[in-house]
Amino acid sequence: MHPLTAHKLLRLVIACLYIVGLCGPPGAGKSTLASQVANRVNELWLQRSAFFNELVESPEVAIVLPMDGFHLYRHQLDAMKDPEEAHARRGSPWTFDPERLLRCLTNLRNEGSVYAPSFDHGVGDPVEDDIFVSLQHKVVIVEGNYLLLDEDVWRDVSSILDEKWFIDVDIKKAMQRVLKRHISTGKPPDVAKWRIDYNDQPNAELIMKSKKRADLIIKSVDFS
Repeated sequence: MHPLTAHKLLRLVIACLYIVGLCGPPGAGKSTLASQVANRVNELWLQRSAFFNELVESPEVAIVLPMDGFHLYRHQLDAMKDPEEAHARRGSPWTFDPERLLRCLTNLRNEGSVYAPSFDHGVGDPVEDDIFVSLQHKVVIVEGNYLLLDEDVWRDVSSILDEKWFIDVDIKKAMQRVLKRHISTGKPPDVAKWRIDYNDQPNAELIMKSKKRADLIIKSVDFS
């Protein structure tokens, strides 16, 4: 990540609501980076807000809004023509609800605040109204796989973003990370490998094609 990225976002805080789209394939590190940037912006805001002291808590100005909350519900997948295929391909663009994401971001833009869903990985479904983006939040980092996809409603979602970031990663490296993630959640290694070959890697290859629409390319690295 460019060293001035957090400082640049902080300068925008005093101006207006700024929505950043952070895109990349599975295993790129989107959630980690989004959280780190939001935390850094909030730290800088606290440091520069001299009128706050130890008796008055400085409000957070940056927040992360994951795209995961806009997955289709399992019962919606069950109602599809081929439910087995729908569940097997969960995570593909057509297993999300981009219209709902667009409405959420549009309402945020127009009203300055919005309730958004999160995603419960244990249950496997969205959790309604679990994230509140308030009027105090001036930098909203939306992170997800298909934010830069140049087709259908995804194109409209992309157009509402003020800035578009893409995490560039070697697909083989990303799939290794995803394999470890699958196994850590209890999937047998052969099932995890099948899911990567059947779903995760094809999705990643599609997502990588949208890199050209980004304003900023961030190289994914391993620190271990």
